[in-house]
Amino acid sequence: MPLHVEVAGDGPPVVLLHGLTASHRYVVMGSRHLERAGHRVLTYDARGHGASDPAATPEAYGYDVLADDLVAVLAEHDVHRAVLVGASMGAHTAVRVALRRPELVAGLVVVTPAYEPGKETDERNLAGWDRLADGLVAGGADGFVDAYDFDRIPEDWRPTVQKVMHQRLSVHEHPDAVADAIRAVSRSAPYGSLDELAAITVPAVVVGDRDAADPGHPLAVAERYAEALGDATLVVEDEGKSPIAWQGGQLSRVIEGLVARTDAVG
Repeated sequence: MPLHVEVAGDGPPVVLLHGLTASHRYVVMGSRHLERAGHRVLTYDARGHGASDPAATPEAYGYDVLADDLVAVLAEHDVHRAVLVGASMGAHTAVRVALRRPELVAGLVVVTPAYEPGKETDERNLAGWDRLADGLVAGGADGFVDAYDFDRIPEDWRPTVQKVMHQRLSVHEHPDAVADAIRAVSRSAPYGSLDELAAITVPAVVVGDRDAADPGHPLAVAERYAEALGDATLVVEDEGKSPIAWQGGQLSRVIEGLVARTDAVG
């Protein structure tokens, strides 16, 4: 299945994986620091997202196939070992590959993880995702925004979050496929237990987010990932500052520091 992949720069390979309903533009937010600093950067739209083709069936968007897609992208571009950088869904995909194919992973940057075991069967959680998927099918980006529960967002942040959300949802060539992905990913588990993450011993950084405008990615979850991974540090913005995950230049420097701790080779 064709995926939209972009490659820039030369040097130790870094692969960027975006979150659910986003696209390749929403990892380092357009920053070119990594390739300018001597890294080969691969980024791509996950199946059904951005300019990538939809899956063959509505169910084929779970973490098993997302991990297979990542492995295929590495092989297609002759990358034998890379630093994986994932945001939310992309973070969970990277963790799954690090568990299943550890020889491919030189290091991990886990940005605002959200999955914890049990969420894929939590009926309240799934109902919220289904409501968003229904809104996207019925009304596109506007329908998705209308279906979102903004009661969770501080009132002064709501206009900004609505604007960013609408921009993210408007880049997809196949919005119905994104709706399918919403349903499938929310019902999928990238791993079975947090205890499994101790087997990932490559250098790792977990980027947390203490911002009230992003309730879907609680800081407590990032803290648990940092504790569970075998060799990880937690990075979080200072109180009152914008999240590092939203600042492409800052996040790129966190990634650069992690790469320097690894044995990444092309």
